[in-house]
Amino acid sequence: MTQPRGPQQPTSSAPESGAQSHRARAPRTVRAAVLTVSDTRTPETDDSGAYLRAQLEAGGHQVVNYRVVRDDAVDIRSALVAFSREAAVVLCSGGTGITGRDVTVPVVESIITKPIPGFGELFRMLSYQQVGGAAMLSRAVAGLVRGAVVFAMPGSLNAVQTAWDGILKDEIGHLVYELERQGQPGVLTAPGLATPGAASPSFSGLSAPAAVPMPGTGGGAAAGLGRHRKSDRDD
Repeated sequence: MTQPRGPQQPTSSAPESGAQSHRARAPRTVRAAVLTVSDTRTPETDDSGAYLRAQLEAGGHQVVNYRVVRDDAVDIRSALVAFSREAAVVLCSGGTGITGRDVTVPVVESIITKPIPGFGELFRMLSYQQVGGAAMLSRAVAGLVRGAVVFAMPGSLNAVQTAWDGILKDEIGHLVYELERQGQPGVLTAPGLATPGAASPSFSGLSAPAAVPMPGTGGGAAAGLGRHRKSDRDD
């Protein structure tokens, strides 16, 4: 009578998972830009933008640009297109709610070539644990724009802390690795890694207005969004 066999012992160690392997190859330093969308904040009062810049730099990344723009579709789109030419990761905060002047999300969606729906899903999941059902009001979104990954999140300091600590902090390098390892259609040169020893830019004031976006980069939805008057309400 054949005796039952016992548990089989592995003949070799388990192969490293794809995600683990990719993280191991991911760059430790990436080029990043930070955009704050607000009618009321300035570089001096922008706590959320300051937090994101500080966290990026603390993680060894290079912040190549920073700007505060109004809740205006044209201004937001111009800044995002310009930033996507010089950074591999663009962190945008503000204007993701449902009020009349919240136009960030349709602008971002109009220029995305590859959406990353998991970011919004994870952000709302984490937000639900903090604010309950009000998390549904956030339309946080992410995706590829040209040769960069753009993340749009709410403008409150608590929201950007949730997004950074819960999602972005440990995945920035991995995202850039995935973005660049096979190239992207229509992108001749990716923004890539930070240049070793490059000096960080000064953020004493607002950057100069970005050039008008080139044709063919999206923008159908944004074209129908009007300009909004300044408001006393914060993001």
